[in-house]
Amino acid sequence: MRPVIVRLALRHISRRFLQSALFVLGVALGVGVVIAIDIANDSASRAFALSTESVTGRASHQIVGGPNGMPSDLYATLRLDLGIRTSAPILTEPVRVAGSQQVLRLMGVDPFAEPPFRPYLGDGSGDFNALSRLIAEPGSVVVSDSLAQRLGLALNDTLRISAAGPYSQARLVGILQAENQSSQQALDDLIISDIATAQEILERAGRLTRIDLILDPDSDISALEAALPAGLTLVDVKRENALDQMIDAFEINLQAMSLLALVVGLFLIYNTVTFSVVQRRQVIGILRSLGTTKGQIFALILGEALMLGALGTLLGMGLGILFGRGAVALVAQTISDLYFTVNVQRITVAPLTLFKGAFIGLGASVAAAALPSFDATRTAPAGVMRRSSEEEQTRRLLPHLTLLGIALNLAGLALLLLPDESLFFSFAALFAILVGSALFTPLALLLMLRLLLPLSGRCFGVLGRMAPRALTRSLSRTAVAVAALTVAVSVIIGIGAMIGSFRSTVADWLNTSFGAQVFVSPRMPTSNNPSIDVDAAVIDIARAVDGVGTVASVRSVSVGAPDYPTLPRANLLASDFDIAGHERRFKWSRVPAGGHQAALDAGQVMVSEPFAFRRGITETQNSITLSTDRGAQRFEVFGVYYDYSTDQGSVHMARAVYDRHFDDPFITSLGLMLEPGTDAAAVIAALQGQLQNFDLIVQDNASLRRGALEVFDRTFAITIALRLLTTAVAFIGILSALMALQLEHQREYGLMRATGMTAGQLTRFTLLQTGLMGMIAGILALPIGIVMSLVLIYVINLRSFGWSMQFLLLPGEFAEAFLVALLAALLAGLYPALRIARLKPAAALRSE
Repeated sequence: MRPVIVRLALRHISRRFLQSALFVLGVALGVGVVIAIDIANDSASRAFALSTESVTGRASHQIVGGPNGMPSDLYATLRLDLGIRTSAPILTEPVRVAGSQQVLRLMGVDPFAEPPFRPYLGDGSGDFNALSRLIAEPGSVVVSDSLAQRLGLALNDTLRISAAGPYSQARLVGILQAENQSSQQALDDLIISDIATAQEILERAGRLTRIDLILDPDSDISALEAALPAGLTLVDVKRENALDQMIDAFEINLQAMSLLALVVGLFLIYNTVTFSVVQRRQVIGILRSLGTTKGQIFALILGEALMLGALGTLLGMGLGILFGRGAVALVAQTISDLYFTVNVQRITVAPLTLFKGAFIGLGASVAAAALPSFDATRTAPAGVMRRSSEEEQTRRLLPHLTLLGIALNLAGLALLLLPDESLFFSFAALFAILVGSALFTPLALLLMLRLLLPLSGRCFGVLGRMAPRALTRSLSRTAVAVAALTVAVSVIIGIGAMIGSFRSTVADWLNTSFGAQVFVSPRMPTSNNPSIDVDAAVIDIARAVDGVGTVASVRSVSVGAPDYPTLPRANLLASDFDIAGHERRFKWSRVPAGGHQAALDAGQVMVSEPFAFRRGITETQNSITLSTDRGAQRFEVFGVYYDYSTDQGSVHMARAVYDRHFDDPFITSLGLMLEPGTDAAAVIAALQGQLQNFDLIVQDNASLRRGALEVFDRTFAITIALRLLTTAVAFIGILSALMALQLEHQREYGLMRATGMTAGQLTRFTLLQTGLMGMIAGILALPIGIVMSLVLIYVINLRSFGWSMQFLLLPGEFAEAFLVALLAALLAGLYPALRIARLKPAAALRSE
C-alpha cells in the first residue's frame, strides 16, 4: 500500500480503538484455539513417539509372541544357530512404584547386547558402573534423572515395584543423565533392569516379551521367519504405524472443532469491516469525489483488515501457546484413558503449527474483509448521503443469500450421502450445513421481528414497538451479529446434545453389561495396557471369601490379526462366562436370543461394534484370523455386540477356547456374583485384606460405573472448553456490532434525547434491541444445533470411532443454550447502553 493509504488506515484504527481491539481479539481467539489444539496433539504424539523410541531404539525388526511372550532359549538359538548377532532380548511390562500413581514401564535388558540398540545404554552416555551393577547385583535398576527426582529417589535407595501382583523390592544403582530434552522425555517413564531381575519382579521366569533385531535392509528374512516357532511373528518396526492410526480420528475431530471458533470469528471480522465501511461512507464518497480510485479504496479497507488481522494473528500465536499448555494436559489424559499411556512433560511448538496459525489468521481476515472492501468501491459520490442505500442493497440480496444457503445445505447433504466415509467430507458437510444455515439469518431475522412486533409492543409499550423496527432498519448490520451468535449457540446445542446422548448410551450400556456386584482389577488402566498379568491364584482367594457365589475371570490381551496388518493388534477378551448374560445387546447375531454363551463355548467368537466397523465384519463376512501360540487360527464370528470401552474394539471368546490356543496362565480381572443377601461392602473389605500384597483394586458395581463415567467426562473436557471459546468469540462479535451500531446511530439517539426521551428509556431501548437479537439467535440455533448433533452422532462419530448411539433430546441443554444466547447478547449490550445513556444531544447532533 502507498504511505498515504497506510496513514489513513492507521488513523481510522486509532480513532476506533475499541472496535479495532474487538476485531483483533476475535482473530486472536480463533487463531489461538487452532494453534492450541495443534500444540496439544503434536506434544502428545511426540511424547509417545519418544517414549516408544526409547524402547525400540534402533531396531529394524522385532520378534513378538502371544500374551505369554516367548521362551528365553529362543534368544540363544538366534545368536548361536542362526548367527544373528545384532539381537537383544527384552522383557517389558507396565508397572507402578509404591507411593506413585503414574504408570511406568519396567524394561529388562541384556546390557551386553544393548550397545547397537539403545544409545542411552551403549554409547557412553549411560553409567558404566551402574550397568555393571545391573548384572552383578540382583534386584538392581536404573532410572532417568527426571524420574528419580519425581519419585524422590537417590542413589542406592530402595523402591517397591508391582505389575498388578505382589510388590518386589529393587535397588536404584544408577541414574541416567539425558543428553537433551528429547532424550529426557523419552526416558521419563522407564525403569531399566537386567533380564533376570525383570523376570523375578514380573514373575515371568524363563520368558521374554520380544527380541529386537537389526537386520540388513537387503537381507533375506524368509529363512528367519521359517525358523520361528508357531505363534511367533517377525515385525518390521519401521512399518508399524498402527498406533498413529489409533488417534488419527481423535485428532481430526479436535482440529475440526477448533475451526468452529474460527468460523464464528469470520462473521466477527466481516461484521467489523462492514461497519467500518458503513461508518465512513461519507468519507469514502468525499475521497472518491477528490479522485481516489476504486483500487485505492479497496486497498485502504482491505489493508486495515490485514493490519488488524496480522496483529490478531500475532496475539493469537501467544494465546495459542498459552492455551496449549492447558489443552495438552486434557488431550494427553484423554489419549491415556482411551489408547496408550502418554506422559507429556513439556509442550512442543512446531514451526509448521505457527505457520498454519498465521496462514489461517491472515487468510480469514482477508477472506472475510474482501466482500465489504469490494462493496466500498461501489460507493457512488452522488449517493453517499443516502443512508438507506445500504439497507436497500441488503434487501435485494436477501433472495440470493437464501438461495445460497439452500445450495450449501443441499451440498452438505450430498457430501453426507457419498459412499466415501472420509472424515474430511463429513466435516466439510457439517461446515457447509452450518454456514448455509447461517445465511438464512437475514430472512429469518426479518420475519421473526415482524412476528414479535405486536408482542413486544404489548409488553414494553412504545419502546417495544421501536426496537424491532430499529433492528429491521439496520438489517445489514444486525443480521451478521445474530448469525455469528446463532452459529456459536448451535455449536453449544449440537455438541451438548451429542455428549448427552453418548453419555446416556454409555450409562445404559454400563447398567446392562456389568452384571457382577464386585470387581477386582489392576490399578493400571487396561484400555491402553491390555495385557496386564494377574496371578490366577487371585481366583481361589476370591472364592474363599464368605458371601461370594460365582467368580468369572477375564483375560484381556493383545494379539495379532494377520488379515489386517496395517491396523492395531486386536484386543482379545477371554472370560469364563459372559457376566452380561441375557442383558447383552447385539447389533446383529446369528444365534437365538440368550444363546450367545453356548456359541462362545462351542468355539465361536463375538466382536464389538468398533472392531467390526474397522475390519468390515458383517453377517456375510463373518470370520477373523488371530495369531495364537498354535499359529494363525480362524474363528467364526456369530455376532456383533455394542461396547463403548474402547474405540478399537474387542474380540470376545470363552476362556476354555482361549486355553486351547494360548499357553497363558494369567488373568486380568475378576467379576464376583454374590450370594443373595450378602453385604457387598463386607465382601470388599475382606477381599482387600486378602489382597493387600497385590497391586489390585476391589470395587463395587456402582464405583466401577462411576469411574467409567468419570473417564467419559474427562474425554469430552477439551470439547467443552472449545465450545466455551467459540461462545466467547460470538460474544465479542455481538459487542462489536452493538458498538458500531451506537456510533452509526449517534445522531438518531441524540435526536431522541432532544425530543424528550430520558437516559433510562434510551438504555432500555438499547437493551431491548440486544435482547431481541439474543432471543432470535437462540431460537434459530435450536434447529441448526439439532441437525448438527444428528450429523455428529449418526455420521461423524460412527465414521470416526464405529460407535452407535441413541439420539436423546435434552430439554435442559436447549434451555441452557437459549439462555446463553440471551445473556450473552444482554451482557454485550450493557456497555454500549451505558455509553448511549451518557450521550449529550448537542454533541450527537453535531455533524462531523
